[in-house]
Amino acid sequence: MRLLGSGASVDSHDVGAMRGAARRTRLVRVVLVVAAIALLAAAAASARGREGGRASGLPSASGIVLIDLSLSIGPQDYRTIRATLRRLIAADGSLGVVMFSDVPYEMLPPGTPATELEPVLRLLVPRERPNGDLSLPANPWTQSFSAGTRISAALDLAQGMLDRDGIGHGSVLLLSDLVTAPEDVPRLARTLQALQDAGTSVKVVPLSPLKDGRTIFEGLLGKQALIPPSRIASSEPLPTDTSSGLPVALLLLGGLVLVVLAAHERFAGRLWLPRPEGRPV
Repeated sequence: MRLLGSGASVDSHDVGAMRGAARRTRLVRVVLVVAAIALLAAAAASARGREGGRASGLPSASGIVLIDLSLSIGPQDYRTIRATLRRLIAADGSLGVVMFSDVPYEMLPPGTPATELEPVLRLLVPRERPNGDLSLPANPWTQSFSAGTRISAALDLAQGMLDRDGIGHGSVLLLSDLVTAPEDVPRLARTLQALQDAGTSVKVVPLSPLKDGRTIFEGLLGKQALIPPSRIASSEPLPTDTSSGLPVALLLLGGLVLVVLAAHERFAGRLWLPRPEGRPV
């Protein structure tokens, strides 16, 4: 057997006995390398899944729901609002709530249990007139809100609440007919851009929107940001915001990668033979 890096050799009449061990070591090495690659791929998929969930889901503890109660919201739209709130309550999460029209009002701070929304549902039921038609519900906010709408003010308040409570990469769910005052459109564009720059995800449930309002939000956020009310009313599971909290799966997969690499060094590493002077071959 020849020493690496030198012309010297060591006579070994039973070197063939090492072939079985070499094959086993090679097999262990291949298995461990394949396992490490698979774990790395799973970790990458887990990271992408967390980001995708955040971008496509409803708010969790880091989220705020914005509810448009302007006079342009019709009685039929309150059905969608109540259905959305019921979905959030059923998810048993926590969130913040802002009611708005021309001015925004912080009703619940971020992190409030979604079950606190149950009493609100009764205040969002349209009244039935003697002729059978529905009229807007009578609630504490209809007396203070005007017919005008400034969506940018509600979004600004939501981001302020997230900043105040030290919540990064939060999410906002906007329930609105997407009708805002004409003079508010430039500020709305700047506000949405600021939220995205801050890492805040914005989702929209359009309530019987006019074409212009939908076009504005699709242009600013993309079509994927709009959740059709039909999905709210159906039994189809809605994506959940999974961006907040400790990434347990990602940390576990990363730890397993380190374990596999350590096992590779322990059981499949190169066997070093010492030189006569004690240096590795």
